[in-house]
Amino acid sequence: MKEATKITDPMKKDVTPSLLNFGSIQFYVPRFFGFCYGVENAIDIAYRAIEEHSDKNIYLLSEMIHNPTVNEDLLKKGIRFLKNTDGTEIIPISTLHKDDIVIVPAFGTTVDIQNQLQAVGINPYSFNTTCPFVEKVWKRGKQLSKKEYNLVVHGKHEHEETRATFSQSAQHSAVVVVLNVDEATILAEIMTEKRPLSDFDTYFGHKCTPDFNPITDLEKFGVINQTTMLATETEEVMEVLKEAAIKRFGASDILDHFADTSDTLCYATNENQSATLAVAESDADIAIVVGGYNSSNTMHLVEILEDHFPTYHIRDSSEIISEDLIQHFNQWTKEILQTPNWYPKGKKPLKIAITSGASCPDILVDEVVVKLLNYFDDVLEIDEALKPFVALAE
Repeated sequence: MKEATKITDPMKKDVTPSLLNFGSIQFYVPRFFGFCYGVENAIDIAYRAIEEHSDKNIYLLSEMIHNPTVNEDLLKKGIRFLKNTDGTEIIPISTLHKDDIVIVPAFGTTVDIQNQLQAVGINPYSFNTTCPFVEKVWKRGKQLSKKEYNLVVHGKHEHEETRATFSQSAQHSAVVVVLNVDEATILAEIMTEKRPLSDFDTYFGHKCTPDFNPITDLEKFGVINQTTMLATETEEVMEVLKEAAIKRFGASDILDHFADTSDTLCYATNENQSATLAVAESDADIAIVVGGYNSSNTMHLVEILEDHFPTYHIRDSSEIISEDLIQHFNQWTKEILQTPNWYPKGKKPLKIAITSGASCPDILVDEVVVKLLNYFDDVLEIDEALKPFVALAE
């Protein structure tokens, strides 16, 4: 299906979902879903390191990507993790040998960890899987610093990518992290003195560079983001803070105070989200999103769809326990739930919107589709249902 849409829409202009029709069950599949370039590149590098250096100890700084299936397979092949996703240590870097291999995950890493690895003689970027779009954000931040702009990072401050971006940016700029539009509004009100300066420590004191002053340090600034955040939300954060800068400095001089960084938004994240928004406009009965429970971009896809249909965030097909019971993740309560009667029985055709996060292998989506087909009678064979797409791809 992906090959067919590449051929029919090479310029990526059309986000209309494809209909995979099996007769009594149908699937709305978004134009863009699953692996992005950065994740695919990271996995390729990791497996190549295993193949080429089977005689060496190979470590990952933390999870390669936020997908349990991929990470579990890497562990089976002998790779070990140095840290948990929250940064807590599993294996001390000081115990490593200079001949060991350490793979930097797609999220990148902090300057402190780079230095620790170099101290034991390991080049942290011999096997660098840092996503090029993450690196693009870092480079833009560095460029802005040369013009004396400081930085606001839109992201989750505890997330590996945001920790890395914060660390890289703090080398050259004053930095503060905002989670969402609500926090951006609070920061804007502090900037324009609608709120007391003391509120800054309350909301942002734990996620900014030392002695950050929102009055002086945000006289010139730009907004960069954790690439897996909702692109539309980043744009809203930018707009809120730009309006605050206009109130302080006037519209005529705004470019001297607020840098346009919209070109740093990750195209892959934006494409997946735009395609998911198009699926949300369909007449699906339910939605299934496949991806890791700790995957930020996957959770944002769930967030888009759950406003339109009953939506189930599952890791893989094993969580479809039966046609009467599904296990899924609620990101708001952080609970793993089991829901009975999870789809409308007797509805024919049953229409399911299905997508996956950027760190989810396509085969996991295939397995979900195949498992669901087993619950329905009179379904077309897979080859038959795929004929329209095969014809387009030939």
